[in-house]
Amino acid sequence: APIFDKSNHLLNIVANVRDITRFREAEELKSTFVSVIGHELKTPISTISLSSEVLLKRNTQGDSEKIKRYASIISEENERLKNQVEKVLQMAILEKGALELKKQMINLHKLVDISVDKLRLKVRKRQGSVAVDLRATNAIINGDWEHLQNVVLNLLDNALKYSVANPDVTVRTFDSQSGISLVIEDKGIGMKPEVLKHIFDRFYRAPTGDVHDVKGFGLGLNYVQEIVTAHDGTVSVESEINNGSIFTVFLLYVNCMLIAI
Repeated sequence: APIFDKSNHLLNIVANVRDITRFREAEELKSTFVSVIGHELKTPISTISLSSEVLLKRNTQGDSEKIKRYASIISEENERLKNQVEKVLQMAILEKGALELKKQMINLHKLVDISVDKLRLKVRKRQGSVAVDLRATNAIINGDWEHLQNVVLNLLDNALKYSVANPDVTVRTFDSQSGISLVIEDKGIGMKPEVLKHIFDRFYRAPTGDVHDVKGFGLGLNYVQEIVTAHDGTVSVESEINNGSIFTVFLLYVNCMLIAI
């Protein structure tokens, strides 16, 4: 008669349980994603539809102020929709393991300036400000421009999103040992320690208390961490309730990378 190996049998049971657990977690993530994306995309689409109906009404045609107001709403919601789709595409790239970095010599200061300019109109509409203080003496890194710009835009957008009113954001760089540190600081609502533990988890969104207009999939910061890690860098966060948040991205200088090679 064959010998029954209890140890192997137990290992098989444990392995099966782990497989089932992973499958259930994957299904829960998929279900969460479908639910979140459905809700987040429905809102701007609905707003655009209603605004378009107003513009098409006969009594609106001669009202230039009303036309301007609703055209502005459509433009803002379209931009929001575009950003949401971009977040989904970013996640899809990471999910498929299809991330291919197109690295080149990049001036991080130039990238930051361009990224900040992209959001100045949004900041101005909220009567806020973005201060830029780029003090690093060496801003040349080896990286993927598009993905690193997405990192900066995601962090800036996050800073604006969690600022209740009149956003006050500071972007600065400084020299770190063997690299450059990029810091994005806001004076927003901040986060509790238990929230900080999960801030880079996929689909995680920090509770916002009385701030009900915060939108998003909970994908942006997960994407930031994945891209920074793919560049052999690190990203960290410090935050206190009602005292804002400070995100710090560290990337290696080009010359240090070449020395290591």
